[in-house]
Amino acid sequence: MESKAVIYYKTPIGTAKIIGDQKGIQSISVLDDTFETSKEIPSFLKQCISQLDEYFAGTRTEFDLQLNPQGTEFQLKVWKELLNIPYNSTRTYLEQTKAIGDVKAIRAVASANGKNPIWIVIPCHRVIGSDGSLTGYAGGIWRKKWLLDHENPVKQQSLF
Repeated sequence: MESKAVIYYKTPIGTAKIIGDQKGIQSISVLDDTFETSKEIPSFLKQCISQLDEYFAGTRTEFDLQLNPQGTEFQLKVWKELLNIPYNSTRTYLEQTKAIGDVKAIRAVASANGKNPIWIVIPCHRVIGSDGSLTGYAGGIWRKKWLLDHENPVKQQSLF
């Protein structure tokens, strides 16, 4: 049995550090430091790299990966609900709390979103403030904006 692997993968918005094993992806985080893309990719992480390539190329709108995030029961519940936010859509933190059935848990939901260990695949970047603001994002607000723009490209209309 293969053990846990750590690989690096260059994306348009930073280097992703991917940790996983045969039970699934445990973590995808974005780094401000630059690392070369790992040359040796374990078989159980190849699908992750392939699907991220397709996402960044604009040809993938849903991920189909074995996920194995580590967190509390509440965090896992919040992260699972994030998976229900469709590509090219956003949801407010209040809507997110309603979706998990506890409108009083807005701070706890925001905290769990901030601890989401699986960047992009569990789409916490799709959660915004009630006023439409791009509040809090562990990877940086500029990355959140980039991801939302990537998922919803504004097409220039021809004037003629």
